[in-house]
Amino acid sequence: MEDKTCPFKIILGSSSIARRNILAEMGYEFSLMSADIDEKGIRKEKPEELVMALAEAKVVVYEGVVREKPANEKEAREFIKGYSGGHAATVGSVIVTNLKTGFRKGEWDRVKIYFHKIPDEIIEKLIEEGAVLHVAGGLIIEHPLIMPYVKEVVGTTDSVMGLPKALTEKLIKEAL
Repeated sequence: MEDKTCPFKIILGSSSIARRNILAEMGYEFSLMSADIDEKGIRKEKPEELVMALAEAKVVVYEGVVREKPANEKEAREFIKGYSGGHAATVGSVIVTNLKTGFRKGEWDRVKIYFHKIPDEIIEKLIEEGAVLHVAGGLIIEHPLIMPYVKEVVGTTDSVMGLPKALTEKLIKEAL
């Protein structure tokens, strides 16, 4: 982690703990200001358009269908069983706005995740812990219980977690 002491202030427009942790890992100091919006009330046909519209979101795409946070344990179980032995993708976005100049730019990022067969007892432990109920698609590939069953990640884990570091750096530099 390098020291990113800089002449500008960063405001993270998200309440996501994962995004906070990633931005801190990048060495930035920041404050939080998340919008209280109904994300399910914003709809777009394409995942790439949806995440840009939400401007702070990550969605999971499985067999062409957007998956947001599971509504309940049953849905989380169905989501994770669907990934077992298969694959899913995450689509996330980053938007950077320079409040002094008005410059604003955003881009989306897609990552594919391939899984080995996930045993039912692992799925049940994940659901019992409850964290999978609070993330898009019930997907937490960095979780110690699920990590052994991640076969391949085509893209970056930080993007799956909700904030692609390289894209964030690129947009911050462009905004200066």
